[in-house]
Amino acid sequence: MKRIKLLLVLLISGVTLTSCVVKNEIVDDSFSLNEYISSYDLWYVDYHRTTGSGEVPFLSRAFTISFLNGTMYANNNIVDIGKTGNGFGIAVGNYGTYGTVLETHHDIDGYYEFDVVQLSSNEIRIDDLSQNVSYYLVGYQVNTFDYDMLFYDNIEYFLQEFKAWERTGESGGVANPFDEEHYLRFTPENNVTFNSSHDPFGTNIDYISWDFEGSYIVRDVQGEENLKYLTLNYDNGDTEEFDLTVINDEKIQLYHVSSQTTYVFSGRGFIQYLKGEKTSTKTTVRNSGRKRTKIERETVPKRK
Repeated sequence: MKRIKLLLVLLISGVTLTSCVVKNEIVDDSFSLNEYISSYDLWYVDYHRTTGSGEVPFLSRAFTISFLNGTMYANNNIVDIGKTGNGFGIAVGNYGTYGTVLETHHDIDGYYEFDVVQLSSNEIRIDDLSQNVSYYLVGYQVNTFDYDMLFYDNIEYFLQEFKAWERTGESGGVANPFDEEHYLRFTPENNVTFNSSHDPFGTNIDYISWDFEGSYIVRDVQGEENLKYLTLNYDNGDTEEFDLTVINDEKIQLYHVSSQTTYVFSGRGFIQYLKGEKTSTKTTVRNSGRKRTKIERETVPKRK
């Protein structure tokens, strides 16, 4: 599909602009950029497609961006997305438009200008005019947004949004050493570090003794959008393999492959990521300036 600059149409043989709807790769000048970006409730920041060597911090933090009546909103957390700010998230700044340019003023990160290129009826690329970086945004309405896609596409970040995951369910299978793991923790360090604990259920999460450390890997599964494979590699040499599914924004299910045991873990100690370096007084903040990095996962065949 050809790229289309918003508000720009090549006039041939005196043809004049007509419709105000994106159709057949023609965009009407009368349909302004401001109207267009506010016509979608949410713009999903498809960060894994980001190109260039620069960075816009507030876009590196956000899972969605919204533009409404001059105010810019962002969802910087996956947990409670769809609920916070009636789905729009928190107000993070202001915006304006002229021609094909989007001007933003973020409360923490300051002023940025972007040239907006339309790729399809609900997809745009925004190019930072001051540095070499481009972000890809996909437009949705709140009632049609694919929340499952967001969770699974960003599963590493979802796992990081609680201080601990406590085991709250177990069924089937045979006894195995992982039965002793009562708590898991996934930290932001390079998106690969985890800890586990044998502390008794109900332990205050601030006093958990993290007995073990290791690295973890999440893999995509061929033909499965709502399933991931999780491997825990303990520093002592042990390895545990799981099928990982999301139950809701506070619970995950881990199917232990070798023992055929199904475990349910519930998030404890929600960590809220706000506008930037400022922290929340109501919830825990491990790293209020968390930024995403491009995650390239291996895709593997589904287990038989």
